Amino acid sequence: MKFTKMHGIGNDYVYINCFEETVDNPNDLAIKISDRHFGVGSDGLILIKPSEKAPFKMDMYNADGSQSEMCGNGLRCVAKYLYDKGMIKQDQFDIETGAGVLKINITPNNGKADLIEINMGKPILEASKIPMNQYSGNVINEKLTIHDRTFSFTAVSMGNPHCVIFLDEDINQFPVEKYGPTIENHPLFPKRVNVEFVQIKSPTEVFQRTWERGSGETLACGTGASAVLVAGVLNNKSERQILNHLKGGDLYLKWDEDNYVYLKGSATFVFEGEWK
Repeated sequence: MKFTKMHGIGNDYVYINCFEETVDNPNDLAIKISDRHFGVGSDGLILIKPSEKAPFKMDMYNADGSQSEMCGNGLRCVAKYLYDKGMIKQDQFDIETGAGVLKINITPNNGKADLIEINMGKPILEASKIPMNQYSGNVINEKLTIHDRTFSFTAVSMGNPHCVIFLDEDINQFPVEKYGPTIENHPLFPKRVNVEFVQIKSPTEVFQRTWERGSGETLACGTGASAVLVAGVLNNKSERQILNHLKGGDLYLKWDEDNYVYLKGSATFVFEGEWK
């Protein structure tokens, strides 16, 4: 089975073109192929498939085999794959995801996709739809005690659930691995949750680290960056357009007046191979 490894600012996945290949057990394959010692090594597995709602569909699986609704970095890679390999000719097109049909806008350079902008959809703020237990309405700047610390958090869904925590300290020194997994599996979040730890540099610039459910700390998270923008605006910490510095690179985000969040960044081919 042929595969392609790609990354969106360090958020790496193994991609399989299901127009040409057949995957019978994607949950099991995701675990094996994502292993960084005995497999290809990745944050998960993404299948590029036919769709009845759009020209293409993205199915995403985390490194632990669990299925996730959406990944902004992964979706940009899918868009670049389709465009660079000539499977789509238009600069604008739709891709179906677990979070709905999302719009892609390609900025080409020498016939290849250079920057990819995604309409990430409208943020979901209602607790029951994120989903969350014990809360109703919007969950903004609420308290959450984990181990020896009490954090203020804001809950946002961008098709998948996020818990955004703003910190008044050096984000690079923060022990993400200590607090991330406990928050991910907290009873408040029945489907677990992605956790963003954020340091504000200015109203238009932030630093982010992500603990991603099912994968651990990742170098980047597009839906997480989108949730950070929304949470920043709701907490009067950021403007509606920001530059977000993640461990793997930078993303440009805008929460437009139409309530849609737009994310722009690069995507990169790493290598191709054959899985046996």
